[in-house]
Amino acid sequence: MMELILLVLFCWLFWKALGLAFRVAWGAAKITASLLFLCAVPLLVLCMIFAGGFLLLIPIAMVGAAVGLLKAAL
Repeated sequence: MMELILLVLFCWLFWKALGLAFRVAWGAAKITASLLFLCAVPLLVLCMIFAGGFLLLIPIAMVGAAVGLLKAAL
């Protein structure tokens, strides 16, 4: 059940960050957020397959950091 809740949280943050990324012009914040997305999505899949539980918070924190960077750039 916790994996499902964390997956919904990840998806919500991911869509929020994508919306912010379209509003931000290219710069250091957008490049850094893109790199965090590229690392967070495969990490989420690996954590769901092999680990689960609280390790799913790592990719959510990465996407949350990307959202914070993009909000600071606006």
